[in-house]
Amino acid sequence: MAINRKLGKPTDARKAMLRTLTTDLMIHEKIETTLARAKEVKPIADSLIALAIKEKDNFEMVDTKVVKAKLDSKGNKETELVKSKNGKEYLKVVKEETTEKRQKDMPTRLNARRKMMKTLNKAKDSEGNNIDLPSKLFNEIAPKYADKNIGGYTRIIKVGPRKGDGAEVAILQLI
Repeated sequence: MAINRKLGKPTDARKAMLRTLTTDLMIHEKIETTLARAKEVKPIADSLIALAIKEKDNFEMVDTKVVKAKLDSKGNKETELVKSKNGKEYLKVVKEETTEKRQKDMPTRLNARRKMMKTLNKAKDSEGNNIDLPSKLFNEIAPKYADKNIGGYTRIIKVGPRKGDGAEVAILQLI
């Protein structure tokens, strides 16, 4: 007997669909789907949020050396005229070296980030910029649920039958 629902799809299509639904839930914090699909996505989403809560503060701040192009007052890159070995002149961008404080994940948080990236799809916002979903889980979603007991981070609300095929529709949302 199968542990999870097959949802009328072969394994690869089912896993891709569940991955996509979970990604959409993390981005929008609310999705509308069939009841069977919602029941399958709920434990995946809850486990990801629990993992994010467990590892949300597991990092250290480190100073990193950053080399950037030096910018003038207008925001353009500064260049200087340089002669090469064979006597030709060319423009070279002036670089400046600074140090910045950045987060460095500890090994268990790095492993959690990799698990999340394996479970979630890559996503882009409406402007075409990449969304870093593991960071969103660690920095936005996990602090909301930090004081909550283990589990129960999502809710399924039954809406009723769908007009076209009569499938039971539900809203899956983060509480």
